[in-house]
Amino acid sequence: MSFIAIIPARLASTRLPSKPLADIVGKPMIVRTAEQVKKSEATAIYIATDSQQVADAVSPYGFDFVLTKDTHPTGTDRLAEAVQLLELDDSAVIVNIQGDEPLIEPEVINAVAAQLQQNPNAAIATVATPYTKDADFFNPNSVKVVCGLSGQALYFSRAPIPWARDAMQENPHVMANNLGALHHIGIYAYRVSFLRQFPHLSRGPLEIHESLEQLRALENGYDICVYVSPTAPAQGVDTIADLDKVREIFQNRL
Repeated sequence: MSFIAIIPARLASTRLPSKPLADIVGKPMIVRTAEQVKKSEATAIYIATDSQQVADAVSPYGFDFVLTKDTHPTGTDRLAEAVQLLELDDSAVIVNIQGDEPLIEPEVINAVAAQLQQNPNAAIATVATPYTKDADFFNPNSVKVVCGLSGQALYFSRAPIPWARDAMQENPHVMANNLGALHHIGIYAYRVSFLRQFPHLSRGPLEIHESLEQLRALENGYDICVYVSPTAPAQGVDTIADLDKVREIFQNRL
């Protein structure tokens, strides 16, 4: 299996300023993430960043970087510029890992790359995991995905889907038994040929209303295949509380 890992790292963050540079037991978070990615089967790793500070932080640890514009509206747009700068072949597979995933499991990275390689008609592969808590299923900040019988994504939404009409009419705040609802995890594998097209695709009403950029691919007729992980991957860092938990985990490892 051959794939390239690219880690977008934007310095600006509304909830956690300078997040990629946040210290985690002596190393910046972006470096901790890259070290986890290095444990995967990726043949190359690049950090795609709009900040020279981030580039200077990863260089001493031997990680390559590409400097991208600071005007990209989405992480996928940043990835598209990175593959252009790196002059990658259209047939190459790229796995996108966010820079705030210092606990990302290498097995999940390998699995999403394999999922795309095993589905030649798909432009993208991504990850989902079964819901186990009612509160998470009904939380609009938790993105759901519904799939077809062959494992392709039919729709992504912040709404609780699928909706079991009869069972959930009686108990509208409780998941129906055997609903099979899936929580979308934002790890993606892409074909470079698709990434070259992405910035030129029209933003449709679904993407705009749901504020989910993966819907741009579906609205424009591209297939997304889904790897269903039996267990939820490790949580990323969105808040200072998340950062404190991750620091504690790394401290205990040391």
